Amino acid sequence: MRSDPSDEPRVAVLVPCYNEAATVARVVRDFRAALPSAEIWVFDNNSTDGTADLARAAGAFVRREERKGKGNVVRRMFADVEADLYVMVDGDATYDATAAPRLISMALEGGYDMVNVARLETGEKAYRPGHRFGNRLLTGLVGRVFGTRTTDMLSGYKLFTRRFVKTFPAVSTGFEIEAELMIHALELGIPIAEISAPYGERPADSASKLQTWRDGFLILRLIGALIRRERPLEFFSLAGAALALVSLILGLPVILEFRETGLVPRLPTAVLSAAIMLAAFLSFAVGLMLEAVAYSRREMKRLAYLGVPPRP
Repeated sequence: MRSDPSDEPRVAVLVPCYNEAATVARVVRDFRAALPSAEIWVFDNNSTDGTADLARAAGAFVRREERKGKGNVVRRMFADVEADLYVMVDGDATYDATAAPRLISMALEGGYDMVNVARLETGEKAYRPGHRFGNRLLTGLVGRVFGTRTTDMLSGYKLFTRRFVKTFPAVSTGFEIEAELMIHALELGIPIAEISAPYGERPADSASKLQTWRDGFLILRLIGALIRRERPLEFFSLAGAALALVSLILGLPVILEFRETGLVPRLPTAVLSAAIMLAAFLSFAVGLMLEAVAYSRREMKRLAYLGVPPRP
């Protein structure tokens, strides 16, 4: 007995691109073969090499996002495209399209709202050493703060449900969007799964847009901002503890001297120490107040997420 075609999920493959003329047509063809009923959407981020024309010729729907940065492209894709399941993949032909059906099966069978693809290198140049180390460092940092649910946070190959996509409050503008997606899911306790799939080298005539130090710094800065926003009590308590330690280092000799002589010869140091200790208490108080705000914001995001019904 055949299932009703109307029960089949609508699948959209989202491909953010910037100057990927050497690979975009191959990506479209590969995902068309892997997911024949899916819509392939290529969002061109001001390419100058004909990426959009090649994607259109390969059979993709093409739209242009003029604001530079992958985060801006992802925000536009999530807003514009309507589907039940969204497979997001980079346009550099390094990810394995044949893993897409497995992603969809896992999401449907397990009820996951996000399925991440951890990369398995198939070539020596697939991963640059700096990228590998940075990915492990940042993934480990996020895991320690928000919980460990992934081994490859910065993978550009992920599946999302409509429920996730339409309630994700994207704020990033660049490559740090991958970290924001994962932290959002971890923070709200959204069901997450992960599979592994081959990750290959870029073609010889294709160049990576990633810059190890710059993008790593941007991702680290975003993680810091999200920790401050989502975990304000821990963040400001740590800052307060650091300030209190500095205050004690400066003030303890003054206190000991006062106990021995009854004099305070280093009055400026005493005043500075007291001011830093007040700042430490203020930092802790700010953390308490912002923790209440963060809790309220999490409740609102959770309610927005629950307001979109899951696909039966």
